Amino acid sequence: MPTMLLPDDRFGLGLRTDHYEEIADGGARVGWFEALSENYMVEDGGPLRWLDRLRRDTPMALHGVSISIGSVDPLDGRYLDDLARLVDRVEPMWVSDHLCFTALDGVQMHDLLPLPYTEEALNHLVPRIQTVQDRLKRRLVLENVSSYIAYDASEMTEWHFLAELAQRADCELLLDVNNVHVSAFNHGWNPLDFLAAIPTDRVRQFHLAGHSHNGTHIVDTHDHPVADEVWTLYRAAVERFGPVPTMIERDARIPPYEELLAELEIARRLASEETPA
Repeated sequence: MPTMLLPDDRFGLGLRTDHYEEIADGGARVGWFEALSENYMVEDGGPLRWLDRLRRDTPMALHGVSISIGSVDPLDGRYLDDLARLVDRVEPMWVSDHLCFTALDGVQMHDLLPLPYTEEALNHLVPRIQTVQDRLKRRLVLENVSSYIAYDASEMTEWHFLAELAQRADCELLLDVNNVHVSAFNHGWNPLDFLAAIPTDRVRQFHLAGHSHNGTHIVDTHDHPVADEVWTLYRAAVERFGPVPTMIERDARIPPYEELLAELEIARRLASEETPA
């Protein structure tokens, strides 16, 4: 597994096309960026040239949505080859995707669909994760997804499932604090129970994002600023896991870059309050 060199500034942003030119002209003013893998898995072209340019000055992580690690379909060998080429080119700090399935019977559904939390699912996932890690020559970082349904077949909680999976597959976790809050509200459990069960040595990264609150349920939309309840949960996460690299995702209603920088300053301040000097 490669050694991952972290920047001194552990706070970053999702890299979005709206901000390419401003970042190139004025400097990133963040410690790192998270680039969406599928946007750059091309032979050549504008997005990849921008990524080459920006990564010269700012470290990158890669974040995907299409490995479909939980599907019963075979892993997509062409996708893994394309991802491996991108990894070799970008040399990211780490590579992440989602603990879910996105395709079934060869049909890509373009959604992050949750898994049943069962022993059978664990036994299915572990060799698939190990195959990906062998192909990429690094640990895979898997993110907890927001969920709106639960399976009657589940035999354990999501947090116990994640903790067990990380140990068995020797992978790492991307703890999406917003997703924990969303799922906790939707299903009626305590988000602090989730944090307490996750092994501290497996969390590689935090996500922060906004959502849409619809009264009876919350939808993970990434089109609003981070909510107060998520900031509160983030403080608890930093208290438990320490100074984990943190970034803000914004995928719709993209604001000016300065607004995201200002929001990231809130994360820096809260983390400094919870982390001993």
